[in-house]
Amino acid sequence: MNDENTWAQHLINYYKALQPPVELPNNVEWLYPQQNPEVISIVETFCNKFYDDSNERTLLLGINPGRFGAGITGVNFTASKELEEYCDIDHPFKKRSELSAEFIYKVINAYGGVKPFYAKFFIGSVCPLGFIKGGKNINYYDDKDLVKAVQPFITRNMERFLSYKVNRKRVICIGGEKNYKYLLALNEKHKWFKTIEIVPHPRFIMQYRRKYLDEYISQYLEVLKKK
Repeated sequence: MNDENTWAQHLINYYKALQPPVELPNNVEWLYPQQNPEVISIVETFCNKFYDDSNERTLLLGINPGRFGAGITGVNFTASKELEEYCDIDHPFKKRSELSAEFIYKVINAYGGVKPFYAKFFIGSVCPLGFIKGGKNINYYDDKDLVKAVQPFITRNMERFLSYKVNRKRVICIGGEKNYKYLLALNEKHKWFKTIEIVPHPRFIMQYRRKYLDEYISQYLEVLKKK
């Protein structure tokens, strides 16, 4: 029997088997919340609730998880407040939100809610684990030594993730120039997706373009609803 015959099983196996390299350069540390039993239990609940099927899904790929969203819950772009209020999942974490999660769930609600959204999409990251330096978030592309050190990890885990029922015709890249350029270069080499579409990063929108929120939500919806 195939041990990944549903998305839920695929995702749970994937997160449990990430096995990041032990050491990173320049005092950067891994952010790997799914190795915490409390977190992986929540991830399993989330996956079994929204991904208990074998339907094809389109990926949205952010940069890498941060401390206050997936870094706590283990669920990409989902802070503890959104996990409880919108996903209806009880958890032991302190209830707090995070800017990117706030925007993503505005988009999800505008799309029709968590059930129709997660039935068609999975939100992941180019690098499935995050990074901390000096107690703060760091993106994989912020340090050239870090990029070099983690590229085999990124490539290996992308290949593993794409072994299941992912829409290879297109991927939606969350986050502008640097994340897109890196994903584009990898895609040109490995031919993972036919096209890459880009949407602005939620944190940028919430910090600098909040008065245009409705327009950005509409932009996301237009991309999501493309065939």
